[in-house]
Amino acid sequence: MSKALVCTCEDVTVTDVEHAIERGYHDVESVKRYTGFGTGICQGKSCHAAVAALLKQKAPALKPEGVVPFTPRPPLYPTELRVLASAPVDESVPPVGGVPQELEHFPSALRPEGPVPQKAKVVIIGGGIMGLSLAYNLALRGETDVVVLERGYLCAGASGRNGGGVRMQWGTPALIELAKRSIDLMKGFARDLGVNVWLRQGGYLFLAKRKDTAYRLDRNAALHNKYGVPTRIITADEARQIVPDLTMKDCVTAAYNPEDGVIFPWAFLWGYAQGCVKRGVKVETYTNVTGFETSNGQVRKVKTDRGDIACDTVVLASGAWSPQVAKLADVTLPNEPHRHEILSTEPLKPFLSPLVSVLDTGLYFSQSMRGEIVGGMGDPKEPAGPNMGSTLRFVARFAQALTEQLPHVGQVKVLRQWGGLYDVTPDNNPILGRTPGLDNLLQLSGFVGHGFMMAPAVAERMAQWMTSGDSDELFTRFNLRRFEEGTLEREDMIIG
Repeated sequence: MSKALVCTCEDVTVTDVEHAIERGYHDVESVKRYTGFGTGICQGKSCHAAVAALLKQKAPALKPEGVVPFTPRPPLYPTELRVLASAPVDESVPPVGGVPQELEHFPSALRPEGPVPQKAKVVIIGGGIMGLSLAYNLALRGETDVVVLERGYLCAGASGRNGGGVRMQWGTPALIELAKRSIDLMKGFARDLGVNVWLRQGGYLFLAKRKDTAYRLDRNAALHNKYGVPTRIITADEARQIVPDLTMKDCVTAAYNPEDGVIFPWAFLWGYAQGCVKRGVKVETYTNVTGFETSNGQVRKVKTDRGDIACDTVVLASGAWSPQVAKLADVTLPNEPHRHEILSTEPLKPFLSPLVSVLDTGLYFSQSMRGEIVGGMGDPKEPAGPNMGSTLRFVARFAQALTEQLPHVGQVKVLRQWGGLYDVTPDNNPILGRTPGLDNLLQLSGFVGHGFMMAPAVAERMAQWMTSGDSDELFTRFNLRRFEEGTLEREDMIIG
C-alpha cells in the first residue's frame, strides 16, 4: 500500500489508483471518475501523466494507444465568477459551438478484445444509471442472465454529468411517488450496495419571479402535501433565513421542501455497476450496438462491433442516444437531445444547505459535500442536437444570475465547466414499456434531465414487471403509443 500522492489537489494516492485498476477501470477517464483525480485546482495539469504511467505499469493488457488524455475542461485557469459575469451575452441569438469537441467515437484500443456473450435472456443497451439500476434489480429478483452494453466508459453520458439533485417537488402524482421511493432507496444505498453516495437532505428551495410561476409553485405545493411531501410556500424573509445573504431579487414567492437533497453522481453509478458484477451481470463497456436482427415482431439478436447476442428481451436505456439506437430497428422515437451546461467552483466552507433554483430562468445551484458550488442554467435559445461542448455564453449567463442572488460569491473561482444532454420528450415525461410492433423491445428513456433521480424507483418497478408478469400502469401510461393517441400528461416542474 502506497500513500504517495498522485493528485495533491484531491489527495488521491497511488493505492487509490491501483484500487481503481483492480476494479477493472483501465482507462484514464474511468480512473478519473472513480478516484476524483484531476478535478481540483490544477485540473489534472500535475497528476495526469502520473496516472497514465501507473496505468501503463499496472494494466498490462491496455494497449499503449489506449492511454489517452481525459477531456480537458474550460476555463484554462481558475476564474472568478465576477469576471465571467462581465462577459457580454446576446440573448437574441442561439448559442453555437462549444469546446472541447466531445468524442462521439471512443478509441478502438479501449475495446475489449474478446467477443460479447453469444446469448442472454436480457440485453440492456445503455450503461448509465437507468440501465445499470435495472440490471441490478433484475439480479435481485434472480434474473442474472443479463448483459449491459455501454458504448464508452461508465459515467460517459448524462449519468456522470449532472448536478446530483434529487427532489420530490414535481407536478404530476406519478413522478412525485417515484421520487419519494427513489429517495427512500438512496437512504439505504450504502447499506445495500456498500457505496456511500453522500445523500444530503438539505432541501430544494424554488424561487419564482413571475406570477404564473408563483401560481405553479402554489398549485404544486398543494399536490405535494396531498401525497405526503412537506412542501410549503414561504416568504422572501423565510427564504433568506434558510439561505443567508440570498437577495431574492425580483422574486415574488418561494417553495421549500426540506426532504429533497443532493447525492454524488459518480458513486451512485459505481455502486450499481459493482452490484451488477457481484451478482453475475455482464457489463460490457466500449461496445457499440450496430444493428438488430428482427422477425415476426420480435428482436432476435442485438448486433455489436464485438459480435451478436441472441436474446429474449432488449431494453433501450440509452438516454438522449435512444432515438438513434431505435432507428437501427426501424423504430422512431420523439425524444430530442438538448444540451444543458454545468460548472463547479473551488471548494468553500459549508454555507448552503438546500439546492436553490430560480424556476423562471432555469438557474440552479447547490454546494457539494466537498464544498464546491455546483450549478447550471437552461438556455431558451439552445437548439436541439447532441452538442456537449462548453461555452463562454453559459458561464457568463450563470455567473450573472448567481451573483444577482448571492453577490458575495463573486470572488469565488470557477474550476471547470462541462455539458450534458437532457433527453427531452414532447410532454416532459418518460417513454416506458413495450414498443408497438416489436413486443420484446422495452423502452426506458425520455426522462428530460431527471432520470438520475428517478432511476432507483423506476428500475425497481420495471424489474418487478419484467420478472413477475404482473401488470403495472406505469408501463402503459407512459407507453410510446400515447404520442399517436394524444393521451399526454405534461410535467411542468422541469428546471431549465
